[in-house]
Amino acid sequence: MYRFLLKPLWILSHLFVLGVVVLMVNLGLWQLHRLDERKSFNAEMRAAVDQPAQPIGSLLPAGVASTDDEVEAVKYRSVSASGSYLVDQQVLVTNRTQNSAPGYWVLTPLDLGNGTALVVNRGWIPYSYTADGSWSDFAPPAGRVSITGSIEQPQVRVTGGVISGPADAAEGNLRTLARVDVARLGQQVDEKLLPLFVNLQTQTPPQPEALAIPAPVPPPDVSDEGPHLSYAMQWFIFSAMTLVVYPLLIRRVARRRHEIDEPTRAEELTESSDVNAVAAGAAGDHPGSS
Repeated sequence: MYRFLLKPLWILSHLFVLGVVVLMVNLGLWQLHRLDERKSFNAEMRAAVDQPAQPIGSLLPAGVASTDDEVEAVKYRSVSASGSYLVDQQVLVTNRTQNSAPGYWVLTPLDLGNGTALVVNRGWIPYSYTADGSWSDFAPPAGRVSITGSIEQPQVRVTGGVISGPADAAEGNLRTLARVDVARLGQQVDEKLLPLFVNLQTQTPPQPEALAIPAPVPPPDVSDEGPHLSYAMQWFIFSAMTLVVYPLLIRRVARRRHEIDEPTRAEELTESSDVNAVAAGAAGDHPGSS
């Protein structure tokens, strides 16, 4: 009944289904691996966020000479700094959303008073404030301020990578940037910039009460583990369904083939019997048969 399953075309079908099942199981395992990575990332981020703010000089003693690895080692840590905002060298970062609304990030260098400056992301403003318009509605406090913020690495354009998009002009003074490219901003800032930026958390004195913007950038959600577990379960369910459905389909095909073959066999048997009967009759009527 099932001998047809050994035919070459059916063997190819078995191998294809087996390959699909193996692929889906591996995709499920890959999603579980991604889940473990996300949990580890969240744990590291939570540990960094929970630490008290430290002076920027103690976390990065090398200052403007700090390497990418040194900055990455203190990513998400809270830092404190004091200085004066260089409002005339402020820029906006385009295509930033907050609560699903499009807008800008406001980057304002903070002069630390030692020939260096720290890029501060003071928050988000809506697109109604054009880059060519007046920025007085979100001007920072004048004079010396003290801030705390979380460290972020500069954003560098990577073609085909996570951070892509349009390229900023290589020369000239820009009022907008496509991303938080500290090196590009450094070309038009008088002070030397630290190779990082911070998302503003607190500021003393605070933003004037009449100014509701910039809105602070929300801290990262360390409880979000992403959709990896649900995706993994889906792949495992799909693979299990395939292992159940494929044999059922084979069984249905086998039954249909059997139902088709039965009348044919019956007809063959009937025809064979008739032939035998005719042959027997012919033999009985032949002279000398008795």
